[in-house]
Amino acid sequence: MQTYQGSCHCGAIQFEFTAPTISSSLRCNCSFCKRRGAVMSDFMLAPEELKITIQNDALATYAFGSEVAKHHFCKHCGIYPFHQTLRKPGHYRVNLGCIDSLDALSLPAPVFNGAAL
Repeated sequence: MQTYQGSCHCGAIQFEFTAPTISSSLRCNCSFCKRRGAVMSDFMLAPEELKITIQNDALATYAFGSEVAKHHFCKHCGIYPFHQTLRKPGHYRVNLGCIDSLDALSLPAPVFNGAAL
C-alpha cells in the first residue's frame, strides 16, 4: 500500500489516500468527462478513505442529469481533483493528474462508456 497526496493547481484543495500502487487509470466518454479530458482512478474510494483539506472555501460542485454524480472543482484555479461517482453514490474517483508523484499520462487508460448511462 502507498499513500498518495494530491491537490488542485493552486493548492487550496488537497487530498490524501492510501491504495495499492497505481498502475492503470480510466477515462470516460460522457459529455462532461470528454470535455475535461481527465485521467481518473480506475478504483473508487469510500468517503472515509479520502482525506480532503479545503482552504478559503475553494470547493465548488457541479452536478447534471440525475445529479447523483458530484463533480468537485476549485473555485480559484478551476481544477477538478475528484468526483463522487454515479455508479457508487458517495464514493470517489480522483484525478490522477493532481498527484505530483504520478505520471498519469503514461498509465494505460481504457475508456468507460459513460455516454451510455
